[in-house]
Order: sequence, then C-alpha cells, then structure tokens
Amino acid sequence: MEKYITIAKESFTGYFHYLINEISNPSWTNYFYWLIALSLLVWTIEIIIPWRKSQKIFRKGFWLDSFYILFNFFLFSLVGYNAISNIGVELFNDFLGLFGISNLVAINIQNLPAWSQLLIMFVIADFIQWNVHRQLHKRPWLWEFHKVHHSVKEMGFAAQFRFHFMETIIYKTVQYLPLAMIGFGIQEFFIVHMFAVFVGHLNHANVGWNYGFLGFIFNNPKMHIWHHSKALPEKHPYGMNFGLTLSIWDYIFKTAYIPKDGKDIELGFHDDDDFPEDFGKQMMYPFKNRKTHS
Repeated sequence: MEKYITIAKESFTGYFHYLINEISNPSWTNYFYWLIALSLLVWTIEIIIPWRKSQKIFRKGFWLDSFYILFNFFLFSLVGYNAISNIGVELFNDFLGLFGISNLVAINIQNLPAWSQLLIMFVIADFIQWNVHRQLHKRPWLWEFHKVHHSVKEMGFAAQFRFHFMETIIYKTVQYLPLAMIGFGIQEFFIVHMFAVFVGHLNHANVGWNYGFLGFIFNNPKMHIWHHSKALPEKHPYGMNFGLTLSIWDYIFKTAYIPKDGKDIELGFHDDDDFPEDFGKQMMYPFKNRKTHS
C-alpha cells in the first residue's frame, strides 16, 4: 500500500511541475503552446471563412468549451487522473507478476523506422477509438456520459473538448492493453496526438470542408456535423459517423451518413432541452441521471 501512496504523491507533484514547466518553458514539443496555437489557427479560419455566416464568433457555449479544452487537456490530470492512471498501471503490472509475466509486449516494433511506428500507432489507436465511440452511443450507461459532448448546440473548434472526464478514463483504459502489447512508448507520440487534436478541431469548426476524395479517409466538418444531428435516421438509431480522425472505418463498416449539406441542421439529442449548461452540473449529470433511471 505504501508503494501506491508514494506513486500517487509523486504523480501529483510530478504533473504539477510538468505543467508549470510547460507554461514557463516554450519548446517545439510543448503541448500547452501547441494546443493554444492550433486553437487560434482554426478559430482564425472560422472567422475568415465561416460556413454558417450568421453564427457569432463567440458562439453559444464558446467560453464553456474553452474551459473544457484546458480542463480535459491539462487540469484533469492535475486533479487526479495522472495519479490514478499511474497507480492503475502499477496494479496491473503487479497482477501480471503473480503469473510470472513481466512484459506485455507480444509484437516488438521498436526496430522499425520511426515513421512506420507512428503510422501503426496512429491507425491502431484510431480504430480502437472508433469502436469505443460506437459503444458510447450504443450502451445506455455510457451514453449518459457522452451526452455532455452532444449538448453542443452550435459547432465550433472548441466543441471537440466538451466531453465528460469519464470518457478519458474509458478511452485510455481500452487503449492501454493493445498498445502496450505492441511495445509503444516512443517520444514521437507527440506528433500523432497533436495531429489528432488539429483534425478534431477542424471537424468541429464552423468551416464547410470535406477534403474531396481525402474525405473518405479523414473525418471532416461536413461529415462530422451529421454525427451531432439531433434527428437520427431509421437506419442509424444509435448515431453515425463515429470516426475521430479517420473516416475510413465508417465507410468500411457502413456507419457513414451524409445525406445532404448539413450546414443548418439542428444539433443535440432527444430531450436535451433541460440538459444543464454549466460545467459543474454537466459533470454531475450522468451520475444523477443514472440514479433517476435506476
């Protein structure tokens, strides 16, 4: 037990010092300033060439979503996720140790060129995320958490990070085992992560792009707007267009849906009129709503 307490303390202090260092020491691999730079870039694109010209620059929910960016990207780890994650990994490794397993790596790709490692990591991680995203819509208890993301009523770049902190736990838990078995742990993961953030910002941005034939590979604003449609088609009762960065999974597994230009469709979900509009109440909503229906 003492070991796990030590890990928790070191995780808190370690992440706090990491965050301070991120802010005070700009560098080319600095998450904090890359996040700000990408956000400002996509926001500028929204302002210059808006798809929905009547939508205000400071749209409905803009400041709430801006706080979600900082919370889900940094503050959640400071509050406790980093400590919980590190303890969870240690507990899992200790469990494997009971069976004499000290290394999960089943396929070691460390000897491959860096670009191929990045590509493999990117594709596998995105496919896992696509599957998790489908389950967030299909499983009622998971949907209660995912409603936070679908409470967005006007789309903009910052809407990407309006999601409940439980989604981070779910995604990372499901991703950990398969990625660990392939021996990932390269520093260049920074590139993959920031590319995904950039594409995600664009997917939610107020821009009318579909990338032409590349739209069949990469998720895009004209495709993702339909994922947020309040009205769901009969063939897709749990939703559609689940891709996070890649759209190809939706075309392969027939969950792609772009019936027409979705510029002005109504966003949200059924019976969302009473969904809370402030951060604290949105965080508590899934827990209270589950009790209401239990």
